[in-house]
Amino acid sequence: MKEFRFRIIIIIAAIALCVYLLFPTYMDFQNSSDIKDTLELKREQIEKSNTGISKTQMDKLLRAEEDSILIANPDILKNKEKRVKLGLDLQGGMRVVLEVNIGKLIEKLAKNPDDVFKNVLAEAQKESEQTEESIVDLLAKKFQERDIRLSRYFGTIRDEDDDIISTLNESTEDAVNRAMEIIRNRVDQYGVSEPSIQRQGGRRIIVELPGVAREEEAKRLLQGTALLEFRIVRDADFTFPVMQKIDDVLAGKMNDTSNVNSEDDVNKTETTPTDTSIASSDTTTPEDLSEEEFKKQHPFFAVALLDPQGRSADAYVKVDDRNKIENMLNRTDVQKVIPNNVEFKFHSKTQTDAEGGEFYVMYLVNKQPELTGGVITDAMANIDPSTSAPIVSMTMNSEGATEWARITGANVDKRIAIMLDGAIFSAPVVKGKIPGGRSQIEGMADLKEAKLLEIVLKAGALPAPVDIIEERTVGPSLGEDSINNGFTSVVLGYFVVALFMIIYYKKAGTIASAALIFTVLFTLGILAGFSATLTLPGIAGIILTIGMSVDANVLIYERIREEIATGKTIKASIDSGFKRANSAIIDSNLTTFITGLILFQFGTGPVKGFAVTLMIGIIASLFSALVVARLIFDMMTSKNLSVDVG
Repeated sequence: MKEFRFRIIIIIAAIALCVYLLFPTYMDFQNSSDIKDTLELKREQIEKSNTGISKTQMDKLLRAEEDSILIANPDILKNKEKRVKLGLDLQGGMRVVLEVNIGKLIEKLAKNPDDVFKNVLAEAQKESEQTEESIVDLLAKKFQERDIRLSRYFGTIRDEDDDIISTLNESTEDAVNRAMEIIRNRVDQYGVSEPSIQRQGGRRIIVELPGVAREEEAKRLLQGTALLEFRIVRDADFTFPVMQKIDDVLAGKMNDTSNVNSEDDVNKTETTPTDTSIASSDTTTPEDLSEEEFKKQHPFFAVALLDPQGRSADAYVKVDDRNKIENMLNRTDVQKVIPNNVEFKFHSKTQTDAEGGEFYVMYLVNKQPELTGGVITDAMANIDPSTSAPIVSMTMNSEGATEWARITGANVDKRIAIMLDGAIFSAPVVKGKIPGGRSQIEGMADLKEAKLLEIVLKAGALPAPVDIIEERTVGPSLGEDSINNGFTSVVLGYFVVALFMIIYYKKAGTIASAALIFTVLFTLGILAGFSATLTLPGIAGIILTIGMSVDANVLIYERIREEIATGKTIKASIDSGFKRANSAIIDSNLTTFITGLILFQFGTGPVKGFAVTLMIGIIASLFSALVVARLIFDMMTSKNLSVDVG
């Protein structure tokens, strides 16, 4: 046995390593099954105790339960990270085609864009969608038709049109590349297993997210521009008169709707102090008006409900009424009575009242932010130990820390709205000056949403908005069926090949069949070790490997038969058979491996998945045929056991 010791150690080490690498996959399967059973039990309990609960509320409760399980058992996440990764076709997920909004980017780069510029840009965008021609080139062409130099909106007056066009093309190219990199960073931090992010054409990006079940969450991850702003929330003394003016305009009580340009204009205007109780959910008003009459006399307050105690000027708008209130605020006559340095903004999430109704909170905030997210250097999602609510803690650079200390010091007892992409996440009251540049965001539904916000803040802001132009979802049940069918195919393929080898090559065929088990084990172990992704075409590659791996055994056994026919002993025939077949085996597998390498390098999506398992399978099959099977032959001949090759 001493002569076989080295090979035995290598084989045992390889098997042990593969088992170690595949153990997290086994544990993740067990954990996923347990979590699924726990959540199903929780669902049944909630349904029994809360018969009127909505689907949205049910999903929130189940997500919170899942978060608590993951927080209490960090090993679950570790096993999930180390398991064999499954592709989009096996575990479900999303395929999204994004388009970088070059028009918005160009508008942002322009200096003093007027109505002429906006109209020409809109025409160029519309034509670009139909012809796929560059927006920059179309914009330049349309300006030339109107005898307008590009230097009117870009660069300096001395710049030639060709130079400006070149600069704009470089900016758009850079924007698409930066968008790809930022999306890649976000997806990587989100923890998607082996995502596929590819560029298509001039401004499109294809993103495949295996295992992502929450579509809205994925959309926020991909589309969020990450524009973080800190804005002052106006107090009730300023907000109530503005709301009263809006209500008067809508009710036709104010004929003079001249522009209100500043806070002084609001303060100078004589208005009757607003009785906040008129906007409560109670239809009984101080004037004892009917509901219909109240809606006619106070159209704004009939939709924007206020706190009856008048503790704040926050308006509560029912979900169904949001579009109505936005249309009111966008009216030209209403815009004239709103100071041009403030605007109304909604909270990012809906809230639920005691009766189960959902509504948004609407704030009046300054248009100009006090601070932006460019000063954020780090973000961390966590659970607030005092409230058990999810939060995102932020750290600022030295410049931001100094400015943040000044802002908070000057606005004690006032509220500062923390806004991301135009929606308010929270509006905390400043208790005192905050030195050190540390702050936090509240208002997330669960830890996963907080983690999503952390990722978006850390990955950085997109240079231009991205639009989803195509979206496909693969359900997890379809992926589960694919896994079951793929597993059945692998097992069936193995048994058919093994049966043929045993019938045709007797004991030698049995050895080859045993070596096939090691081939599959080594293939899966290498997949797990290199964090490669197993896809449906990858399973096809494993099945092909099972069929191809016995090619080496067939070559060896036929050589052994030829050597036995010449009168050599079994041991000498085996030695000669392996030696003479080696060159043919290496040559055939090497050429196949090179083909797989080319497929991996130039292929996309399913082709890559097939190429990966094919290449790994070739290496595993060679090891099994030339090392494992050879060791079994040598051990049998050393003990004078008969070896029948048919």
